[in-house]
Amino acid sequence: MQTIDINCDVGEGLGNEIDIIPYISSCSIACGSHAGDEKTIVETIKLALQHSVKIGAHPSFPDKENFGRKEIDITPEDLQLSIEDQIKLVNDTVKRLNGKLHHVKPHGALYNLSAVNKEMAQIVVNAVKNTVNDTFLYVPYNSVIQKLALKHDLKIKVEAFTDRNYNTDLTLVSREKENALIVDREILMKHLLKMVTDHKLISIDGVEVKIIAETFCIHGDNPNVKNLLKFLHKKLPENGIKIV
Repeated sequence: MQTIDINCDVGEGLGNEIDIIPYISSCSIACGSHAGDEKTIVETIKLALQHSVKIGAHPSFPDKENFGRKEIDITPEDLQLSIEDQIKLVNDTVKRLNGKLHHVKPHGALYNLSAVNKEMAQIVVNAVKNTVNDTFLYVPYNSVIQKLALKHDLKIKVEAFTDRNYNTDLTLVSREKENALIVDREILMKHLLKMVTDHKLISIDGVEVKIIAETFCIHGDNPNVKNLLKFLHKKLPENGIKIV
């Protein structure tokens, strides 16, 4: 049976972690800059440890007002320092609770910009190297940050999104558009299976595009996340795929 990692962004103030964590294999915890605080970080880590779910830090632009989904005016030095502080907060808390940090995954605008912008990618890579260079960095397929991380000898896991539609250039469809998010379980299943078994996806323009990934994200703020995860848990084994 083939194995895949299903990850989810959690600790973002929605309080739905108990509905998510039992059904995933890794999680990325908000570090307090776009959402969450020390209390939610502790609670989410404890839940992840209880269910043997791998734990990651989910740093972002320090911008709760826009949920970290917009680029803000901040110097590269201050942004890198912020990311390092965010990673340290989650890493120190995990250690205190007798766990281990598995990965770092940038959030929102930081994730999208570091995928295509070398300066932004360098900031993220520097922050990881300075804090937890023995953990994985979750990166998009064939992205600027993937290539840069490998050049700096960082461990990576290539990520794809189960519940997001893609443009033909493998950027994500803007959340400002109605078709950005996939909420139908049959459509999501078809999208995921094509990526896992064929290493391809169908872009929003109907073009078949190559994508190779090791970890697959479903968003914690997807309004149908609980039902989608339950459906995946039932249907993936029927297709010879196990979540680990």
